[in-house]
Amino acid sequence: MKNFAQIISYIFHPIFMVSYGFFFLYVINPYLFSVPNSKAMGVLFIYVFLLSAFFPVLSIVLMKSLGLVNSFKMKERTDRIGPLICTAIFYLWLYVNIYKNPSIPTAFTIFVLGSIIALFIAFFINNFNKISLHSIGVGGALAGALLVKFNYSYNHFSLSIGDIGIYNISINFFLIFVILMVGLVATSRLILKRHKPSDIYGGFFVGLFSQLLAIVFLI
Repeated sequence: MKNFAQIISYIFHPIFMVSYGFFFLYVINPYLFSVPNSKAMGVLFIYVFLLSAFFPVLSIVLMKSLGLVNSFKMKERTDRIGPLICTAIFYLWLYVNIYKNPSIPTAFTIFVLGSIIALFIAFFINNFNKISLHSIGVGGALAGALLVKFNYSYNHFSLSIGDIGIYNISINFFLIFVILMVGLVATSRLILKRHKPSDIYGGFFVGLFSQLLAIVFLI
């Protein structure tokens, strides 16, 4: 059971949520992104992945090698300080480059801003309590999915699977998947004994609240 919980924690690690959000928006409607061709779209995705995941992870690896972080699992609150600051810097850099960029849909800009707000809130709370960053990530993901459904009126999207065919999928199906993801991640963190229930609930609330705050700012 612990091995399964660890796999879930890796797959749905908060560092990947921005990249997942970008990919989700592309799947439901590639025309949201005003790029000339698939090659340009690939370059854009790589750019987002580098700033939102690769460089933050690289920074954490460097901090670990320099002894600034005791463990990649960051069991202690003090281990989170440097990684949170570095991740916030890269997210801010990403936001500055996509804000008012006509090639980027507003929904994604909102998601990035919400993630930045969540990082700063998490940094503040981390001084007093070890809030769950995983719960913040999935809470933000749920808020982003709800935004797409209710504000952008997406009820279905088409998924092309090569020679197998094209499938019309309800956005409600995806929402159910995200809700299950929230439950799986929260349960996994409890199984691994990384957090108390209050840390999980608090993280989920921060994730939701941060995205709602970003919506207020940008819509």
